[in-house]
Amino acid sequence: MKEFLAAALDFILCRITIFITGVRPPQELLNIGEGTKIYYANHASHGDFLLIFVSLPYRVRKRVRPVAAAEYWESGPVRRFLAKNVFNMVLISRRKDPLEALTQMNEALQTHSLIIFPEGTRKMNDDLALQPFKSGIFRLAQQCPSVPLVPIWIKNARNVLPKGFMIPIPLLCELIVGEEI
Repeated sequence: MKEFLAAALDFILCRITIFITGVRPPQELLNIGEGTKIYYANHASHGDFLLIFVSLPYRVRKRVRPVAAAEYWESGPVRRFLAKNVFNMVLISRRKDPLEALTQMNEALQTHSLIIFPEGTRKMNDDLALQPFKSGIFRLAQQCPSVPLVPIWIKNARNVLPKGFMIPIPLLCELIVGEEI
């Protein structure tokens, strides 16, 4: 029953995300090759990972795990269910040793691709400049040199689900995918 509910929620959330944001999978993601990858993007909203997640072909999406803050996603039964059963997230505690987070991501990369946000926290203004990256993406790339990095720029997500809002505002979003590194 839990698996059926998780699959149904996955389907519904993907359709709602596409409807609200109008996001369309870029050709680069539709033609993504097989194998483990690290998708990394700018971070402006709790919905950022969903935009990337729904843009991946289903066959790829089932082998992708978003990396997120444990403190947020374990803060209630609904979020916990979504994180563990629907999105299969790698939940990182901000209170623990950063090397533990690196170990968790490295272990996840043995079987899954990751979606990470190297800025570490959401950006709160419209300035196009990125915040400084945390060192995790560099260290992860050092430990897993054969895993390609796929850069993605998310446009307009901050305005769809601003900080403190629970209900998204319908606005068009776009993903711009760079070449694998």
